[in-house]
Amino acid sequence: MKLIESVVRRWVHQLDEESAGRPGIGKPLTAEQQRIRELEAEVRRLNSDNEILKRASAFFAREMK
Repeated sequence: MKLIESVVRRWVHQLDEESAGRPGIGKPLTAEQQRIRELEAEVRRLNSDNEILKRASAFFAREMK
């Protein structure tokens, strides 16, 4: 099976639209798919928060020495 560039572009556009909370084109997400997307976004945010806290902790540990 060969991927056509326009198909990949459409997938990327659909993902961008859905990530922004817009319905985009194509079939709407099921409730389960929407919940998975929300949880994935929360995981990314929490990972980012943890990284910031690790860096802050390391910074303050160096300052205390």
